Amino acid sequence: MFKFVWAEDQNHAIGFEGHLPWHLPADMKFFKETTIDHTLVSGSRTFASYGRPLPRRKNIVLTLNPVEQYPEGVIELHSLDELLDYAKNHKDEEIYVSGGASIFKLLLPYASDLYVTKLDGQFPADTYMPEVDYSQFELVSSREGILDEKNTIPHRFEHYRRK
Repeated sequence: MFKFVWAEDQNHAIGFEGHLPWHLPADMKFFKETTIDHTLVSGSRTFASYGRPLPRRKNIVLTLNPVEQYPEGVIELHSLDELLDYAKNHKDEEIYVSGGASIFKLLLPYASDLYVTKLDGQFPADTYMPEVDYSQFELVSSREGILDEKNTIPHRFEHYRRK
């Protein structure tokens, strides 16, 4: 039902002080190409890290704190049930989940696909990806990222689909 998209290091780190712990333009390009023209669900802190609604995407914030004010056009949902109802009523939309950790953990039982950029390295972090039971998924594709002057961290892009 939901497609996860994230990057993690060798320790499953996904964040540090509200941002990515690394700079990898190839991953940002992959994220954009994967999610463009689709629906993107993120928690309030992950959404805040973008600094704005991401263009050419339907932005949904799943938050338990309804006090936050979101820009016009951002859909605010307050529970798993609301999000599941949304998905049920919008079957024509591909819904991607971009985190954070608590949102991934909440939605993991409903994940149909996993798009993960795996970085070969360890970075300072305070947020980690919840444990994924990869035995429930099959590897659909894997490709090595290209290293250059802007992309200096060895990485690979993997796509898994639930069995």
